[in-house]
Amino acid sequence: MNKQTQSAREILGMERTVGFDEVSITVASPESILSWSRGETKNPETINYRTFKPEKGGLFCERIFGPTKDYECSCGKYKRIKFKGVICDRCGVEVTLARVRRERMGHIELAVPVSHIWFYKCMPSRLGLMMDMTARELERVIYYEDYLVIDPGKTPLKEKQLLTETEYREAQEQFGDSFVAKMGAEAIRDVFKKMDLDEVATELEQQLETTRSKQTRKKVAKRLKLVQGFINAGARPEWMILEILPVIPPDLRPLVPLEGGRFATSDLNDLYRRVINRNNRLRNLLQLKTPEVIIRNEKRMLQESVDALMDNGRHGRAVTGAGNRPLKSLSDMLKGKTGRFRMNLLGKRVDYSGRSVIVIGPELKLNECGLPKKMALVLFEPFIIRR
Repeated sequence: MNKQTQSAREILGMERTVGFDEVSITVASPESILSWSRGETKNPETINYRTFKPEKGGLFCERIFGPTKDYECSCGKYKRIKFKGVICDRCGVEVTLARVRRERMGHIELAVPVSHIWFYKCMPSRLGLMMDMTARELERVIYYEDYLVIDPGKTPLKEKQLLTETEYREAQEQFGDSFVAKMGAEAIRDVFKKMDLDEVATELEQQLETTRSKQTRKKVAKRLKLVQGFINAGARPEWMILEILPVIPPDLRPLVPLEGGRFATSDLNDLYRRVINRNNRLRNLLQLKTPEVIIRNEKRMLQESVDALMDNGRHGRAVTGAGNRPLKSLSDMLKGKTGRFRMNLLGKRVDYSGRSVIVIGPELKLNECGLPKKMALVLFEPFIIRR
């Protein structure tokens, strides 16, 4: 009897059996993102506007994110709780609760690696510190303006040296294929993959001991702190470059039907659609062996669309929707007073708060304040009823 009571208390959330001391946030690896995902989102469409059912492989796909109705597959072959956990052989949808659409994630496999805007645009730039480059130099590489030397080989070029288009052509004519230089986030990822963090940390510690310049010491100390942070977290710097883009659950970016057959949609769906469209177009162009100039422009556009999804307006002009209104990105959903943290996690509506004029009273102590009787009855109602 006691065991039954205990389990009931646990179910109702009256008792916490699992405790934790801390929550740590770290950079996710491509493998971690894939492990969260239930499938790849390749189709930029949301729902079929004739049947009002989610499109297969799209941003609301039932096969990836789960059924829209409790214990009912998409085609209707399996209905009711007795088929719980069955995956329909006709439509491929798992028979389960519709609330899984708040938890299940998808992913987009990017045709080329792209940089995460938080790591190079937010000050201090983590990518800049790790690469020992300025934000402007990084920007020129990420947005396909300059080449970055990854492996100088036996040439007089230096590792992490920037080359303009003309300088790169001249170097190719002079040295041929004896050096490696690339553009975009791919170049930064390749540099990071070669990086031995323990070796870099040792070099920086030695540099910190020998350097006398106050400004240089400050910069080296910042870089060392970042490198040690990666080592302690068991993370790799190349994870700051995105190869797999996570797609958040559809119920966190809903599509709501309105009167007259119209739909109200979350801005995130438009931003995800832009990413998928550009990613698919770039993949097709790469297969068709299109000229380098066109491919480079498409790569830059993919980088810009991922930037807008992560933090719209931080780089260049913000992507706008109807009425020239900037679309709300993932960052906008999290930051500020109306963001997820301050609005929903830290601030909650409670029934034991009240507002009243504070009045002085000669009978009150310095640490006391008067409370109207009616308000006291409302506020302390649970305690009064319990008594």
